[in-house]
Amino acid sequence: MTDKKTEAVTIEKGQQFPLTIKRLGINGEGVGFYKRKIVFVPGALPGEVVVAEVTKVNPKFAEAKIKKMRKPSADRVNAPCPLYDKCGGCQLQHLSYEGQLREKKDIVRQAFERHTKIHPDKLPLQDTIGMEDPWNYRNKSQLQVGKHKEKVLAGLYGMNSHQLIDISDCMIQHPMTNTVTQQVKKILEDLNISIYNEKKHKGIIRTIVTRVAFATGQIQLVLITTQQEIPKKDLLIEEIKRRLPEVTSILQNVNGKRTSLIFGEETIHLAGEEVIQETLGDVSFELSARAFFQLNPIQTVKLYDEVKKAAQLTGNEKVVDAYCGVGTIGMWVAKEAGEVRGMDVIAEAIDDANANAEKHGISNAHYVVGPAEKLLPKWVKQGWKPDVVIVDPPRTGCDDALLRTIIEVKPKKMVYVSCNPSTLAKDVNQLMKAGFKLKYLQPVDMFPHTSHVETVALIELK
Repeated sequence: MTDKKTEAVTIEKGQQFPLTIKRLGINGEGVGFYKRKIVFVPGALPGEVVVAEVTKVNPKFAEAKIKKMRKPSADRVNAPCPLYDKCGGCQLQHLSYEGQLREKKDIVRQAFERHTKIHPDKLPLQDTIGMEDPWNYRNKSQLQVGKHKEKVLAGLYGMNSHQLIDISDCMIQHPMTNTVTQQVKKILEDLNISIYNEKKHKGIIRTIVTRVAFATGQIQLVLITTQQEIPKKDLLIEEIKRRLPEVTSILQNVNGKRTSLIFGEETIHLAGEEVIQETLGDVSFELSARAFFQLNPIQTVKLYDEVKKAAQLTGNEKVVDAYCGVGTIGMWVAKEAGEVRGMDVIAEAIDDANANAEKHGISNAHYVVGPAEKLLPKWVKQGWKPDVVIVDPPRTGCDDALLRTIIEVKPKKMVYVSCNPSTLAKDVNQLMKAGFKLKYLQPVDMFPHTSHVETVALIELK
């Protein structure tokens, strides 16, 4: 008798089969296994049994949709937003908030199981810090403008499509951003001002950006246009001031390129103040049109307090704030530190950081332009060695050269603020191989109802 060779599993588009969902993926989709092949099912939750219908087949995985629900999760809820399944801005409204916090902790756990050799039972992972009220938390909205017949729309492009979904009342936005956007749409419609058409690359108004300062209530409106000239500009400004007296800063930003980037290089001050004032704890910030600022001020305070807790400063330490931006984290810990030195490659951010430090009388924080991997060795050579290094890198994680530099410099402590569990786990793995130890991981829910999770990791020299 000849041995039968085990055949490779073939999955075809349109095929249906029962599937038990084991966990959530990094984008909030359900993950199951069909004959050991991984299947991603958007909208499915851990513990659910569904009949899945395959929509796409890749060599390593398949994508499917829920054809039928056989056993729903006890954590499944009805998503309160009527546009939830169309817009794609939130991925987890169908999961109870307690369930979201639990699954975000699990997403961090999965990343460390995948990218490190730490035994799952030994992983020092804490429960996710959530929000008391996980709605209306975003301080900024950036909505694309379009036109359907005579009606002006402002919203987001639908999931996997290029159809503009008009959003009038987003439940995760601060209510005033919704109010301002609605009124501006109406003003543009009433004055019949030219609206940008992406397909034809014609028209003038392309995006409405609204930002609210939670602490002061000040509102900034930025109209992104394809050109400097706006027809009926004076009338437009007058109508905005008349119908929206609460808007304290009106700006225009010019971006005439075919690009998915929102902002162009040139910003023009139209009316009111050039900036709005926001406060986090006892530190205040001036926000210009293009200034980066955390989108959830309430949770940002919790996140930065976790950084302070992890750093455990006594008043004498030399602290490095790498990827410092406008200096928020460095200033948050400066009172407890001996000296803070921050760096960033964006010159404008460093100007803002030094101005912010001076404004608050923080004389022990200094910010310079340049990459950390070049500045750190230079400072060490000059006899200034950091005790604590704080990093808050982009989604791609720490630059390899920076990690190598930190390994060479050997600070006693490193506090890593991460917005991507996978790159965090990979970077921690590299540091552990070089003699560092992971002390604990603290997830923080910065963006409720989305699949994003921030994590503060404390890493110490053994």
